[in-house]
Amino acid sequence: IHSAGLRSKFVHLFLATLHFPHHNQVQLYQEQLQNWIRGNVSACPQSVFIFDEMDKMHLGLIDAIKPFLDYYEEVDGVSYRKAIFIFLSNAGGDLINKAVFDFWTMGKQREEIQLKDLEPMLSVGVFNNKNSGLWHSSLIDKNLIDYFVPFLPLEYKHVKMCVRAEMVARGYAVDEKVVQAVADEMTFFPKEQKIYSDKGCKTVQAKLDIHEDV
Repeated sequence: IHSAGLRSKFVHLFLATLHFPHHNQVQLYQEQLQNWIRGNVSACPQSVFIFDEMDKMHLGLIDAIKPFLDYYEEVDGVSYRKAIFIFLSNAGGDLINKAVFDFWTMGKQREEIQLKDLEPMLSVGVFNNKNSGLWHSSLIDKNLIDYFVPFLPLEYKHVKMCVRAEMVARGYAVDEKVVQAVADEMTFFPKEQKIYSDKGCKTVQAKLDIHEDV
């Protein structure tokens, strides 16, 4: 939608620990958030608002945006129907990992998992998780969140794909020995089977830096 991505003046990123640090100022944050959204959607109906670290969000704070997600054509003369709200959270990670592992134990491929297999479980799990930022939130209770999109854990083959992609991005020829070495340095879970990467691909860049120096 906005080709400049996070550099676009119409894409707004909120970090819970940075923008809403004090639990005793929730009411102030709610008012600031509502004013910020009103002003930006008035300027651009397709504004994008990204709330990261939802699992660190103070309880009840996010309910301040309920009027903008509800099924109103307009609020005070402004339509919010085209605005996009994205909530990122680690809450539900254990539920996702268990469900994916259950698929694996049944002999099913990761690629066979569909959104409908996980979405109901995630909705209930996040709603009942006090550390989700959406605990007993009206956004879920009133069915105002359109999709719960799970980020599935990455397998060994996916980590190798990340290494190759990073090498290409740096302008290197892909060296499979280096790909193998970086992937082998990652840690995997469960402890016995070692199927999924503990950190996804987050440390691939740093590990490739070390191999680059060598």
